[in-house]
Amino acid sequence: MQNEYEQAIDRAVEHFRALITQQLERENKMEEGAVVKDFASMKQVVIGLVPGDGIGPIIFDSVRQVMDVLLKEEIASGKLVLKQIDGLTIENRMEKQESVPQDVLAAIKSCDVLLKGPTTTPKGGTMESANVALRRELDLYANVRPVSILEENIDWTFFRENTEGEYVLGSKGVSIPGKLAMDFKVTTEAGTRRIARAAFEFAKNNGKTNVAIVTKANIMKKTDGRFSEICHEVARDYPGITADDWYIDIMTANLVNEKIRSNFQVFVLPNLYGDIITDEAAQLQGGVGTAGSANTGDEYGMFEAIHGSAPRMIEEGLGAYANPSSILTALVMLLRHIAMAEKAEKLQSALQAVTTGENAVHVTGYREDDTCEDLTKALLKALQ
Repeated sequence: MQNEYEQAIDRAVEHFRALITQQLERENKMEEGAVVKDFASMKQVVIGLVPGDGIGPIIFDSVRQVMDVLLKEEIASGKLVLKQIDGLTIENRMEKQESVPQDVLAAIKSCDVLLKGPTTTPKGGTMESANVALRRELDLYANVRPVSILEENIDWTFFRENTEGEYVLGSKGVSIPGKLAMDFKVTTEAGTRRIARAAFEFAKNNGKTNVAIVTKANIMKKTDGRFSEICHEVARDYPGITADDWYIDIMTANLVNEKIRSNFQVFVLPNLYGDIITDEAAQLQGGVGTAGSANTGDEYGMFEAIHGSAPRMIEEGLGAYANPSSILTALVMLLRHIAMAEKAEKLQSALQAVTTGENAVHVTGYREDDTCEDLTKALLKALQ
């Protein structure tokens, strides 16, 4: 039995060596840098449309109708090209045993930006999330999620590191059956520095005076400890902006503390903590169905709803009651990213008009409230 354990340890060591080598190669590539795409000067922008699965196609039908009306002139002139990309469904992915099938990935890489619906991640097994795979393949290192509650003076922007942490090797851990299992967390110098730079640049360009660095550096000393150190090194280049350290556990409490939560402005944090806390923030705003998400890198951008594919809603026959607000908010962010700020403002104002006030459309996912189609019709009317 002891010899069997020793063999398992040897296999794990060799596996870990390969992972370290792979991550060092990735870090070296990041240090080389990349050319940042300038959308303002581009004559044509190709937007990939990926509905996903579950409630994805339902809410995507809504956003596609809105795009056809809002961007009619740009589409007609060829300034914008909308490219439908099918195949990123759980059925196709399971059949091909690929997180992102190669033909789908090739189609995605032929676009400049991506508008993406939710995709189902199978429980267990070794198939990783399609989102994780896409973030890695497209090097979408910044997950940016804004949360706004105007009546409470809350205006938060979260910069979640998107390609490292626990997620980059989430399906590549090691185990000794019946004894133990281990997964890995990765923090690189270049990866941390670029997400920190993105957060502080945003703060500088948007009149923000504080960036909260959120980690668990008191426990995860090597990874989170270095993440915090690098963020403070970057902060020195922004003398008008303060950088404060917070632990993730107390920050989750701070977001529901009405006495202090409006003091926060910009957050920068590793991957897993960002995934958790932005859902909490979105719930405070009105639910995860109300929040959009931007995943950006130097070359590509992916904009999506922050919620999942909601298979339970489909199973219970509630798909028609799915809220499209999150994917519509993602479209607002996409339009800003490609230098179409006026269109973004028009859509955001229309969306706010139809979801607030006395005659607001309320889509909650329940039969007693409004449907996805109800909200879409109201929004199209507001855009005319």
